[in-house]
Amino acid sequence: MMVPENLNLVPFVSVENMMDLVLEIGIDTFLRELAEFIEEDFRRWERFDKTARIASHSADGVIELMPTSDGRLYGFKYVNGHPKNTRSGRQTVTAFGVLADVDNGYPVLLAEMTILTALRTAATSAVAARYLARRESATMALIGNGAQSEFQARAFAALTGVRALRLYDTDPSASRRCRRNLADVGLDIRICSTAEEAVEGADVITTATADKQYATILTDNMVGPGVHINAVGGDCPGKTELHRDILLRSDIFVEYSPQTRVEGEIQQLAPDHPVTEIWRVFTGVAPGRSSESQITLFDSVGFATEDFSALRYVRSKLSGTGHYTELDMLADPDEPRDLYGMLLRREAQRREPVEA
Repeated sequence: MMVPENLNLVPFVSVENMMDLVLEIGIDTFLRELAEFIEEDFRRWERFDKTARIASHSADGVIELMPTSDGRLYGFKYVNGHPKNTRSGRQTVTAFGVLADVDNGYPVLLAEMTILTALRTAATSAVAARYLARRESATMALIGNGAQSEFQARAFAALTGVRALRLYDTDPSASRRCRRNLADVGLDIRICSTAEEAVEGADVITTATADKQYATILTDNMVGPGVHINAVGGDCPGKTELHRDILLRSDIFVEYSPQTRVEGEIQQLAPDHPVTEIWRVFTGVAPGRSSESQITLFDSVGFATEDFSALRYVRSKLSGTGHYTELDMLADPDEPRDLYGMLLRREAQRREPVEA
């Protein structure tokens, strides 16, 4: 059997590489194409190994691993969530991911996933909204204007009919930054002084706050008939954004129910409260929106298949771009069983005199 050369080298997409790749493809095109990969993999849901993410919680945040495989490729993401980080000039969320060949176990891609996670989260939200929001939905309230906010707005503009944005954050400067960054997207953007003002007349309500605590960002009286709620911020035990009464009035859709029942808004409900996994809607097994007055809730905590889709998409776009570096990441001795000999040969090379 022919053995490929340079088995030690693994393509690595750095933050700079990822930004250049996204900009070369175009942000809207990237989001649309990424959404296609995400939906395609949800339609293949039953082929995937599925497990709730492996989390290590501390008083200040969480570090998680998110693994999955479709039997041909294996992927995982390392990700943290530390809301206090902004006070020291750090990101709340950082991440990187690996894609590997199941047949031989060798990694085929290592990539930054801080930017990529923001893109995949937004793309997933917008794909779900195409099935769950009313067809004529044009106005979105965006409560919580942190690092995820522009990506959510951009995805809804690119994939749905949303054309107007109402912003609210407890920090008005965050809303001003969000509006400034989205100035050229073609959205009608208004900064609101209260969450109540932001949701008034909104067809879609997106909540994307960061505090790691039980919170009530939306109260029951703020949600009228026909609204679609895209709950992004509640994503770990002890962290919620919606009043429980809203959940009781809503038809609830989730990614992977065993994970969402622990981490999502539905941690407030009984363990057997009925929810629908979104893959069932994408495949036509279960209905999405069934009436104009229905309140739909996508209790989105993020699942490993979405990261798998994102890595798979990035890998499909790399060829010929140069937006990656080949890392000498894997030991590749001349004889696979002679790993120690490889170390000895390196020792001999280090002893060779350096030519003047």
